[in-house]
Amino acid sequence: MRPQPADAGSRSRFEAISTPSEAPDLLPNEGANRTEVIAAVDLGSNSFHMIVGELRHGQLIIIDRLRETVRLAEGLSDDGVISADARSRALACLSQFGERLRAMRAASVRAAGTSTIRRAREDSSFMAEAEEALGHPIEVISGLEEARLIYQGVTHSLPPNTGFRLVVDIGGGSTEVILGNGPDPRALESLHMGCVSMTERFFPDGRITARRFEKARVAARLELRPVKAFFRGATDVEAIGTSGTIISTERVARLSGLAESGELTLEVIEALIDKVCEFDSIESLAIRGLSERRSQVWPGGLAILAELIGVLRIKGLRVSDGALREGLLYDLLGRMQHEDARERTVRAMAARYHVDQPQSQRVAATAGGLLKQCADAWSLTSELAAKMLDWSARLHEIGLDISHDGFQRHGAYVAEHADMPGFPRAEQRFLAFLIGSQRHSINLRYLQELPRAWRDGALRLALLLRLAVLMNRSRRDTASPAVKLSVEEQGLELKFDPAWLQANPLTVADLKRESGYLGAVGYELGFG
Repeated sequence: MRPQPADAGSRSRFEAISTPSEAPDLLPNEGANRTEVIAAVDLGSNSFHMIVGELRHGQLIIIDRLRETVRLAEGLSDDGVISADARSRALACLSQFGERLRAMRAASVRAAGTSTIRRAREDSSFMAEAEEALGHPIEVISGLEEARLIYQGVTHSLPPNTGFRLVVDIGGGSTEVILGNGPDPRALESLHMGCVSMTERFFPDGRITARRFEKARVAARLELRPVKAFFRGATDVEAIGTSGTIISTERVARLSGLAESGELTLEVIEALIDKVCEFDSIESLAIRGLSERRSQVWPGGLAILAELIGVLRIKGLRVSDGALREGLLYDLLGRMQHEDARERTVRAMAARYHVDQPQSQRVAATAGGLLKQCADAWSLTSELAAKMLDWSARLHEIGLDISHDGFQRHGAYVAEHADMPGFPRAEQRFLAFLIGSQRHSINLRYLQELPRAWRDGALRLALLLRLAVLMNRSRRDTASPAVKLSVEEQGLELKFDPAWLQANPLTVADLKRESGYLGAVGYELGFG
């Protein structure tokens, strides 16, 4: 079976810039001129946010913020279809964000979709249209990655703290809870409840009653029950709340004279719930400090907040303006300054699965050498291409910790399903394809699940990884054989020292077998 080429007219992400669904923004290649303006876009379930920063003398200065209520979760059906109205609101908002980004000449942009986009059908055209409207790729991040980025946004928005911090964030479709120590998260959880989903479920017709509030709180309590133990063990914890529901609640409580200290307690939330129950409907809900657009989803968010404070035994909850969008921005900055969270994840995973480090480094070095010889001819010049090949080489044997039999399949499964901080889902699938394709027949299932513009380049990287693994099967700590690689559109030619080939008959046999495997996916392999 031969993989289908990318759509006509599209440019492979490995060549320059393209916008496949879930594909992250990449930094320019080494040597390219880099702008000092960077931006992050948060496609939340209730609101879309954009934050733009500028690097001045090594310091990040926030120069613009935009927010638009799009109520995307409100327009998501049970079978994952986004309604026409919600789709129209979202695309209009992203078009405005894109216009502002172009005007500010922001070249480094990271955009992420959260709970609602995670649940939306992947076969719809929404993501492609959204990326076209924004003018930049949009990642679909996992709930745990969302939690990690939220914690990062909060820690960068508050003074340094060497003790424990408990961070809670109530979004439109999910609620994130993170316990961290200083700058590092220790426990992360993403719960399937948000202010939009909870309001729709328990206040569907907009009518407000105390009984409905109690039902919503019971549901939130049940959602928290399996995870509460992870977040209640630490002592002297600083509790921080962020995002729309919590920020709005603190403002209403302060203006109502209920929280003059600026902290939210369970007593304050109970008083606010009693105040909301004085109104017959959400439509009539009018309280000082509460915007009309926030009031539409506030009852559900308030029920979640009450249970977060009660179940997690929070004495007082302070508010931070930092959230996912700030986390995205600082994570992007970290990548630019070579503090990539993905690199830390790869190192940690290699240690966890007892990878033979010398062997993985040998394979990575050989793969990198092959890539240098064909990057231009095969359009593999992007930073992502080089990183993916290096990471997959360093992790190609993680499956051995499970079983030697079919270890490439075990490794691919781990790469696809493990929690890998810093990696969007599409990049995890990319790693899974490369690791799973390192030997024997090439499994094209993972390839077909990648963004279309990635597929040709991903297959070519898999071929390079296979050759690197093959050439290091002896596992000897000696220099790899000098080899010259030349490539064509659908072919590879390897040139070895004849004396080396004669002295390594097993490698010759492996290369002959490899020729058959590559032929099955449309590539010819020659060597001599």
